[in-house]
Amino acid sequence: MKHTTRTVAFATSGALALTLSACGGSGFEDTGGGEGGDAQAPASAEGPVTLQMLIASSGDAETQAVEEAASAWAEESGNEVEVTVASDMGQELAQGFAGGSPADVFYLDAAAFATNAEAGNLYPYEAEDNDDFYEPLREAFTYEDEQYCAPKDFSTLGLVINQTMWEEAGLTEDDIPQTYDELAQVAETLATDDITGLVLSPGIDRAGAFVVGSGGWWMNEDNTEPTADTPEVIAGLQVVQDMISSGSAALSSQVDTGWGGEALGTGRAAMTIEGNWIKGAMSNDYPDVDYTVAELPEGPAGPGTLLFTQCWGVAAQSDAQAQAVELVNHLTSADQQMAFADAFGVMPSRQSVSEDYTEAYPEDAAFIAGGDYGHGPINVPGIADVVADLNSQLEDIGSADLEAVVQSFDTNAEAVLGE
Repeated sequence: MKHTTRTVAFATSGALALTLSACGGSGFEDTGGGEGGDAQAPASAEGPVTLQMLIASSGDAETQAVEEAASAWAEESGNEVEVTVASDMGQELAQGFAGGSPADVFYLDAAAFATNAEAGNLYPYEAEDNDDFYEPLREAFTYEDEQYCAPKDFSTLGLVINQTMWEEAGLTEDDIPQTYDELAQVAETLATDDITGLVLSPGIDRAGAFVVGSGGWWMNEDNTEPTADTPEVIAGLQVVQDMISSGSAALSSQVDTGWGGEALGTGRAAMTIEGNWIKGAMSNDYPDVDYTVAELPEGPAGPGTLLFTQCWGVAAQSDAQAQAVELVNHLTSADQQMAFADAFGVMPSRQSVSEDYTEAYPEDAAFIAGGDYGHGPINVPGIADVVADLNSQLEDIGSADLEAVVQSFDTNAEAVLGE
């Protein structure tokens, strides 16, 4: 989605202007950046500073919420924050880094994290109460054993069910699938001449959940070696291929829809696998569709889902890193995370907030449960083209040669790792 660039500056009164001036210079006490004495002390500008923040907003609600949070911190700290909404986040971040003048604080997607960490664009820090963030989210922003930034929020995948179709097929809550075999069975039960039992968006961002549940992943644990050509990865992809081959499942493109949410909303699918972002689409575009969300069925290796997340990046080139980290501490506090959740529907990245969140939004319980066991994106610098090629090969997963697909990925990934 494209957004108009918007910059808002939050100024502070003179009475508060010296609040952080004592934090300048070498006397600043480190608020993050690793553990123990090995942490790199953050740069801290003298006196009140003006922090530049770059965000990729989902809409006015998110923009306003971030502006209000930044304004509150600015008023309390004696600094200023200028919030800019990017029209092309990746391009504008890259231009800032290349030009030597990046934003001090910015949204950074997990899929772009490793490339920027390797390039030296990021100041590594840990926010307050770092262990409170879900461990898989911390791992998503760890490169060469060092965590670089605080998870902002997250999404996971769940099984989204058309409740009306479910009941018309004679299914009850007891029939919600707990295993991949049961998922295939209910998909077959729900399928008719006009309705596909399960519709998935194409690519590894959906099929990859079955890879996780089967005990596989595209890379080894420390991201030094590709592991796609393994029985576990092939088994996970085979689950999807078998359901599509049987006719009980299909890709969204095969039922003339753009994604799983559209397939569910238009009645082409009885079930889909999507993230918690589907709530907005269903309420806005398909308000009459009654649906239920369950956790994804477990695979032979246990529960598996995918994480989609961003962090609050701090620029290595910033001369106000200390103030930037203090701002992040405010933005990732428990109260502020719940405020963001209420304002624009994101799920908090702190475990301590999960109970409050699920109490306020019980319909999201299945999504937030995935924070404990989900897997982030492939965390390797320069891997984007290899992933794009993999997704291209899986566009027709129903008839794909899975062994050839995974072997191709391993070959391409090894080339990137060897560069």
